[in-house]
Amino acid sequence: MNFRPRPKEEPEINLIPFIDVLLVILIFLMLSTTYSKFTEMQLRLPVADTEAQRDYPKEVLVSVSSEGNYSVNRQPVMGRSLGELAEALKAGAKAGSESVVIIYADAAARHQSVITVMEAARRAGLTQITFATQSSSAGEAN
Repeated sequence: MNFRPRPKEEPEINLIPFIDVLLVILIFLMLSTTYSKFTEMQLRLPVADTEAQRDYPKEVLVSVSSEGNYSVNRQPVMGRSLGELAEALKAGAKAGSESVVIIYADAAARHQSVITVMEAARRAGLTQITFATQSSSAGEAN
């Protein structure tokens, strides 16, 4: 009979299965979470905080009204076709292909009207396009 006390072994806690379970739960929560603030997004365009407008000597100003009428460098374009607008852009681009097209589109203008201006600029060989916006303080007053 052996009555000597045996050395007691300390129990080991294995953390690897615990970490595995936590990672599975984390992945499940990440995949099943819905981001409700994106589904309730309301857009009000165009408004941006801008610095004082700079004067571009090579700029071509294109205005798009809410009815879909165009003007290039404050001169109305007769007709609404892509070809007429491209010709007006070529004539208004004094610096040639180095000119910058600045699109002033009404917030209520159709999206297709703005795309038409972009396509006309591409056909005219003008690759630098930017959009004009109003400051956010002016947008809140309207």
